[in-house]
Amino acid sequence: MGYTIEDLMSSSQEKYEITFVAGQKGWANSISWILLIEDINALRNFKGKDLAITTGFGFDKESKLLALVSLLVKLRASGLIINTGMYIYEIPQSVIDICNENDLPLLTVPWHVQLFDMIKDLNIRVLLQGMADEQISASFIEAIEKQKNSSYRTDLLPYFDVDGDFQVFALETGDLDTMDTVERRRLSFQIQIYLESISHNANFFYYDSCFVVVVNNVPQNVLHEIIESFERRVEQRMPMQKLVVGVGSVFKDLDNLSYSYKRARAAARKALISGERVVWFDDMGIERPLYLISDPMLIREMGSDLLRPLIDYDEKNSSDYVRMLEIYLLTNGSIQETASQMYLHRNTVIYRMNNIKKLLNSDLDTTEEKIKYLVACRLLCLEQS
Repeated sequence: MGYTIEDLMSSSQEKYEITFVAGQKGWANSISWILLIEDINALRNFKGKDLAITTGFGFDKESKLLALVSLLVKLRASGLIINTGMYIYEIPQSVIDICNENDLPLLTVPWHVQLFDMIKDLNIRVLLQGMADEQISASFIEAIEKQKNSSYRTDLLPYFDVDGDFQVFALETGDLDTMDTVERRRLSFQIQIYLESISHNANFFYYDSCFVVVVNNVPQNVLHEIIESFERRVEQRMPMQKLVVGVGSVFKDLDNLSYSYKRARAAARKALISGERVVWFDDMGIERPLYLISDPMLIREMGSDLLRPLIDYDEKNSSDYVRMLEIYLLTNGSIQETASQMYLHRNTVIYRMNNIKKLLNSDLDTTEEKIKYLVACRLLCLEQS
């Protein structure tokens, strides 16, 4: 998922005498560009995932350096490199602490290093990795679409274990396709920062109105930790953003990627309807096949058409017979539990359930009938979403 701090250290640590001072947990932060910053006002055009470099000319006091680091954290920078030896000799402990607290990588290079040569070199590496990522994303899209005569398997072989385990998770807001391009790109940067810990065995891209992450050979316990960490960070830093995650099933071999993708989209759809932040397809139980139905006519036939007598009655009488039916079926026909969940007297529930049965012309006394109407209630939610 892009050129990372880890890549930078691996390729350039010795050449530029780079020292990793603080924020080591952000080692997987990806870098979109590298900018020289000597004035805090220059950060007005700073974008998420940029790596800042400073000689310290405008930040020679601890308070100024703290202000810079605090703003970089707020802007979700990928890190900060300080050119030490002229304006800044030692990094204040307060700066080290804030970088560690926020997992912001803080690196130093000695004064004799030619800074502009280093910036040019690193930006070229960022560009080359970006081009490779675009090609990788295009190949994954071909795999999802199962394009005939495609070379996606050969193209991805140098980067991924094409015979290994693949899993997709989809991130949606419900309105990504109508979002302003700049706003969507900013959101994309934020999401990638929150998912940095899966950097080298994953790829992130935008496809068919959602953000897609493909992971390869990532153990389930590790993926659960990554998703849980992502969920916490979104809740803390983007509480007003309606962002949901649908996690597909694991499939062996790249050629089966489309199945995991479809399941991830189904889980994301469930999350948008239910209001949950994260839904794992494998945890959806009996609802799994329902959310994989892509035929809108079939959804209507098995959903609203079947429940039409109750829908019409509710619209005419401002009642909630459809909701009562669903609760009744979910509680295995328990009058007491239905009354409790709907805050009604049990006699009221008995009376209304008798009306519901008459309207449906069904006693709801067979397993087949119960399943049919429970499925109809769930499909109605899909139809209305």
